[in-house]
Amino acid sequence: MSEVFDTTIVGAGPSGLFAAFYAGLRGMRTKIIEALPQPGGQLAVLYPEKYIYDVPGFPKVLAKDLVTQLVAQTETFSPEMVYGRRAETLDRTSVDGEEVWRVGDGTDHHLTRTVIITAGIGAFAPNRMDRPGVVEFEGRGVEYFVQDKRPLRGKRLLIVGGGDTAVDWALNLKDWASHITLIHRRDEFRAHESSVTELRTSNVEVLTPYELMAVGGDGVVASARIEHGTSHEARDLEVDTVLINIGFKAALGPIGAWGLELSGSRGIVVNALMETNLSGVFAAGDVASVQGEASLNLLVTGFAQAAIAANAAKQRVTGERLFPGHSSELRL
Repeated sequence: MSEVFDTTIVGAGPSGLFAAFYAGLRGMRTKIIEALPQPGGQLAVLYPEKYIYDVPGFPKVLAKDLVTQLVAQTETFSPEMVYGRRAETLDRTSVDGEEVWRVGDGTDHHLTRTVIITAGIGAFAPNRMDRPGVVEFEGRGVEYFVQDKRPLRGKRLLIVGGGDTAVDWALNLKDWASHITLIHRRDEFRAHESSVTELRTSNVEVLTPYELMAVGGDGVVASARIEHGTSHEARDLEVDTVLINIGFKAALGPIGAWGLELSGSRGIVVNALMETNLSGVFAAGDVASVQGEASLNLLVTGFAQAAIAANAAKQRVTGERLFPGHSSELRL
């Protein structure tokens, strides 16, 4: 018979890793189920090479390095980690007279007394562009994510987009690439004000309102055609890489069919203790929609919610009071 865990974390992004650490800190037998083949969620997939500036204690830290530190912290209590498996079903079952949750991943099932959902924004995929040459050169100079910035050293780079991801990559790579052109179809950017100010005073060539019309080359990208949104004047740029950052689609996937009360298409409604409408099931991080509070999808918010959820799950399992004690008094 499968072991019954005290809590199972669905999602190994930053909030999930910290929830697993805190559950371990409270003496809970913990399992993590993650659909991706590695931990880190968006930090690992979307921007591993980007600096993060709003994590307490770190003036700045590379996303991939933060993931490494979170994993090391989580492994303090040796949770069982299951990667490359997507949690697909959730139902109740009885084990030796105890009612527990059963999480199915399509191949196996996992028994647990509580569940903490830290699925971030859910399953995500980049918004792709339907322009001549874009699909043809995808992976050969047309990119949507930067997993490793080393191949961009000394390259001519065109970045398409006007949100935080596009602006942040332009700033991150401005002293790495030989030349960067950033185009956006509007004059206004949707990125943080301080980042836009830095962009405007940097060596990045900013062109607005421009759109990408076509990508060309012989085997690999060598050129891009852009067009002014008002005058429709076309310009041809010599580029080695086109980085398209125009957002992504995200969805809860199978989690949306678990009987949870939802807010919109991606939010799970929770109370102040991060409890969902299902007894013993909690949610934290970007996926959580706290009743009566504004959504702030920040790492620090997700960490706090993860700690609350882990402690509330502990209370659910043992009946102990919510107060977790002070980690400074422990000897780990």
